Amino acid sequence: MIARILEAKLKQHLAIFPAVALLGPRQVGKTTLARSFASSIPSTYLDLENPADREKLSDPLGYLSGRGDSLVIIDEIQRVPGLFEVLRGIIDENILAGRRAGQFLLLGSASIELLRQSSESLAGRIAYLELTPFSVLEAGPDQVADLWIRGGFPPSFLAAGDRESALWRTNFIDTYLERDLPQLGPRIPAETLRRFWTMLAHAQGSLLNAAEFARSLGVDGKTVARYIDLLVDLLLLRRLQPHHANTRKRLVKSPKVYVRDSGLVHSLLRLRSMEEVLGHPVAGASWEGFVIENLLSAAPDGTEPSFYRTATGVELDVILHLPGGQRWAVEIKRGMVPSPSTSFYTALEDMKPDRSFIVYGGAERYTKSQGVEVIGLHELAELLHSQS
Repeated sequence: MIARILEAKLKQHLAIFPAVALLGPRQVGKTTLARSFASSIPSTYLDLENPADREKLSDPLGYLSGRGDSLVIIDEIQRVPGLFEVLRGIIDENILAGRRAGQFLLLGSASIELLRQSSESLAGRIAYLELTPFSVLEAGPDQVADLWIRGGFPPSFLAAGDRESALWRTNFIDTYLERDLPQLGPRIPAETLRRFWTMLAHAQGSLLNAAEFARSLGVDGKTVARYIDLLVDLLLLRRLQPHHANTRKRLVKSPKVYVRDSGLVHSLLRLRSMEEVLGHPVAGASWEGFVIENLLSAAPDGTEPSFYRTATGVELDVILHLPGGQRWAVEIKRGMVPSPSTSFYTALEDMKPDRSFIVYGGAERYTKSQGVEVIGLHELAELLHSQS
């Protein structure tokens, strides 16, 4: 089993907070991580998709109050949103009895209802962590190419071959569209969402043009915005916001959109191998999204990402605003010989970041003009992780 970097942070948070919510899409490994963490301590595991476990909670106050000092793990917590009110009372009683931390670990496949309900009921009593698919820090520097092509969902990345990995992702998408999305969000026809998700994969890394999506789908702009909000809340889509700098240049105001897992991008476009991905126009944008997700999974808590682009095309792919106040600028190149454009250096003059990097497909680290560091993805992820 590949060790998850988040496990240390999970342990730290449970030592401080009465409840911790571990969020992430289905099949990302939340249950595996929770059970691994709890294997050495007294714990109770409840899966709210299991009818027998839901029956145990027909009297939630009576059942959960009798768990003593054990950690109670509740999986798919968003299926019983009314449980949060009960948890608040139990947590407060336990605090009065002297048990201030480590009472509940709540696992959720969506952030919509979970965040809304818990923020209302458990304010000040809960911390949130997001478990992402496998990152390069977890898979290792020798697995970057496979991780990019297959994506980071454990069953996809660890599959016996590319064919098996592609088959798993196809079924994952079908299951999400036909079963999970109708349960977790507003009822939208599966075929409409499939078309929209595929359109997003084709538009990977592009500026969001809701009107164009609306015309293609035959719906209005508000409906497209609702679809995007749904996929963002389900942790399947990232909206990267533009940076608003105090410059005299006119900046774009639309966010960029990325399907967060590169393996899903490739499956939505029916690309099953490295050769097929490299021969498709999405290759550069897919690599860009893959790099962004890995850098953000390694970055310290509180890091705020954005991008910089002017109306004349001067651009920085990612600006990372670190918690300590530093700004790191990152340009993303897929090739082995990165050649930054003149507009990249113009953007650096506009932004004046504390550090600037070019992430590329190689592993050697060296410096170019104006102190720009050329660096491999794994090494930059390690550097970001060390800032935590």
